[in-house]
Amino acid sequence: MTALHLALCQYRITRVAGLDAYAARLDALLAEAGPADLLVLPEYASLEAAAVADPPDVAAELATAVAQADAMLDVMRAAARRHGVWLLAGSLPMRGADGRVHNCAPLFDPEGRVAFQQKQVMTRFERESWQVAPGAPPSVFATPWGRIGVAICYDVEFPTLVRAQVAAGAWLILAPSCTDTLHGFNRVLLSARARALENQCYVAVAPTVGDAPWSATLDANRGHAAVLGPVDRGFPEDGVLARGALDEAMWLHARLDPARLDAVRESGAVRNHRDWPDMPVPPCPVRTPA
Repeated sequence: MTALHLALCQYRITRVAGLDAYAARLDALLAEAGPADLLVLPEYASLEAAAVADPPDVAAELATAVAQADAMLDVMRAAARRHGVWLLAGSLPMRGADGRVHNCAPLFDPEGRVAFQQKQVMTRFERESWQVAPGAPPSVFATPWGRIGVAICYDVEFPTLVRAQVAAGAWLILAPSCTDTLHGFNRVLLSARARALENQCYVAVAPTVGDAPWSATLDANRGHAAVLGPVDRGFPEDGVLARGALDEAMWLHARLDPARLDAVRESGAVRNHRDWPDMPVPPCPVRTPA
């Protein structure tokens, strides 16, 4: 496997007038990222295009986002094709065949083909205010750089979900997030650091940032992007490979080499990846964008 040039977006929520304006903003944002193989946007970032009610209304934003989900996917697909990149386009609420709404993260390849990871564990807001339902179990994605996993925000706080992805061959876990307090952001960040340590893998966090009082859903956003790795030989002493500036709009870049993980798993001071207790993990299918 070759090294991967990863770009994580600290995505400032802005006021956009519908899908066309969002498409223009997304195109400009991907152009600003500069050269990269895989670009990652945060959880629910595209919901800025659903903030149409005045005064802001949670139910109206969810209804708008679900109604325009297919059109939003077309916008994201076109952006991935135009820029010739792999794109984890954050996440968006989508109604499934079961009639329930799920939080879905689409991963596009440069041809515009797509595969999805659904969020498994709902936050109180998703469950109590939106009635968003738990999605499919964790999966891994086949890419030119090997298998990667996606743990949407709260999901990264649950070790067995990420362990299932690593056991299925994922060497990198992407964690798009959306948190409205530093408490919430730090729960995600500390969990991501723990997942990287205990699995001797890479975990990358990409958050929404900024205040948006015109949106009932994205009214406050705190955090910074980060790339985490094992806390062992050949890596930083705190496991932090890169981090962005708190609450600033920016792209954070990192070049990740899976061979470094092979080396630390074999000859590190500890062997967390190998020494995990024998315990059941969820089934984890391999998906390929199609």
